[in-house]
Amino acid sequence: MKQSKFKIILVSVTTSLVLFYACSKNFLDKTPIGSLDQNTLANKAGVEGVLIGAYSMLDGFGGAGGGWQSAGSNWVYGGVASDDAYKGSDPGDQADIVPIETYSPTASNGYFNQKWQAVYDAVQRCNDVLRLLPAATDINAADQKRITAESRFLRAHYHMEAKKMWNNVPFVDETITYAAGNFNVGNTADIWPNILADLDYAIANLPATQSSVGRANSWAAKALKAKALMFKKDFAGALPILKDVIANGVTTSGKKYALMPNMFDNFNAETKNSAEAVFSCQQSVNDNSGGSNGGWGDVLNFPYNGGPGGCCGFYQPSVSLVNSYKVDALGLPLLDTWNASDFKNDQGIASTAAFSPDVTTPVDPRLDFTVGRRGIPYLDWGLHPGNDWIRDQNNGGPYSPIKHVYYKRQAGALTDNSFWTSGVTANNYTFIRFADVLLWAAECEVEVGTLANAMAYVNQVRSRIKDNPSTWVKQAGGANAANYQIGLYLVFPDQTYARKAVRFERKLELAMEGHRFFDLVRYGIADTELNAYIAKEKAKRTFFTSAVFTKGKNEYFPIPQSQIDLSKGALKQNPGY
Repeated sequence: MKQSKFKIILVSVTTSLVLFYACSKNFLDKTPIGSLDQNTLANKAGVEGVLIGAYSMLDGFGGAGGGWQSAGSNWVYGGVASDDAYKGSDPGDQADIVPIETYSPTASNGYFNQKWQAVYDAVQRCNDVLRLLPAATDINAADQKRITAESRFLRAHYHMEAKKMWNNVPFVDETITYAAGNFNVGNTADIWPNILADLDYAIANLPATQSSVGRANSWAAKALKAKALMFKKDFAGALPILKDVIANGVTTSGKKYALMPNMFDNFNAETKNSAEAVFSCQQSVNDNSGGSNGGWGDVLNFPYNGGPGGCCGFYQPSVSLVNSYKVDALGLPLLDTWNASDFKNDQGIASTAAFSPDVTTPVDPRLDFTVGRRGIPYLDWGLHPGNDWIRDQNNGGPYSPIKHVYYKRQAGALTDNSFWTSGVTANNYTFIRFADVLLWAAECEVEVGTLANAMAYVNQVRSRIKDNPSTWVKQAGGANAANYQIGLYLVFPDQTYARKAVRFERKLELAMEGHRFFDLVRYGIADTELNAYIAKEKAKRTFFTSAVFTKGKNEYFPIPQSQIDLSKGALKQNPGY
């Protein structure tokens, strides 16, 4: 499904929670020149168009603005705020990310307000659909249910995005309008029941397959419900849903969910919407949108010079993350000692100096699916040149991101030719992939005490890599680019070990995909993991010198002060801010 980026202004659809471009309430009582009003849109074509507008916000761009501050990939909040990655670039560029990275954010940080705007603009687009439906008399009952279910699925997704970020957030449904006078919505109630109610409706009323690949289906709704239950720590409730998805789930086009033999097919615009994609944000380029339909939010996250993107050196994998891929003699992760020493890198070595990558230390092959490092082939761009592609090694370290980067052969065809860099691509962002589902199931099995089942799910994910050595990164002559080793677990001896192994597997498999910070918070170990990360990293990254993660505060970000002001006190600030 091609997702257009357009802005539709409707009478009485915007609340003070999401109004960022109108001067006053009275503005909403007038139909702007050139806009479409409710009477024009109250038909099947109009409703479907507004629904596409709701889908179009999955990338975090549109409406009141958005971009890298509100990217659907959550590279700032899920990645840089974790131990996955540094902000990168130089210290002063996008300086608002620095306090997020160092756990010292304030409510006036513009990044949070931009994310809030994007999320609640998206919520309101879902509500616009639900308000229009009753007046659209040319939509049959089956389509009424489907459209309602798609809107409520998306509304649940967007509210979950807000819940992950701020915890104490308002639930805004279609009954919230200026006309009703209830637009100052508080954030003291638990919104999980509302999210789950939306997902239950979606599960009951979405079809298993859809006419357009980008639309949600019933299996995506089940997976999203399981995710919600896991955030609630309801592992017993999530497990049967996940087992159903694993055994029976299909994509919107009817493909049985499965792991792709080549892991990197999940990050390749030529192979997107595969059997592993449970729910994705659809991206397109060269469609006369000026790049707005492509991966706008991730445009900063490319090597700095001479290679793909042409800009900008952000979102650089951390030294800690690279260390995580070291393995023992059996090809298993070093669950306790992975960060005792740093993997060889070219930090501080001039680009003109001789440097050879470490091809001796055994590493998980996923390292070079995840990280660009000097002397190792970087997709089809040749050997990563190291410092030449790094903007400031002292600030961002020696590594480059790779998962969202396009192949050289795709330039111009799967990158947008009208944008100011070639970093707007047609590469989807996948919110949930099948590997994610398998590892959620493993996590649930650990928590309910069935460790053998948990190990089987983890080994299924590891087997994808182990069984397909032809997909590992190769040097020009066809030899492996490094000493790749990956083994399968033989036993999970106890729950503590199993829990650690499953969580580490998620770290390895899903690194640089925007999940890590939220996972650490969900596990309840963000303070211990991130303070240990800071302690090790501050010798290399001076911006961590005074950083500390404060338990009971930094698990969530501050509510934007401008939103508290707009709400006239209905919104309450999070603890510690």
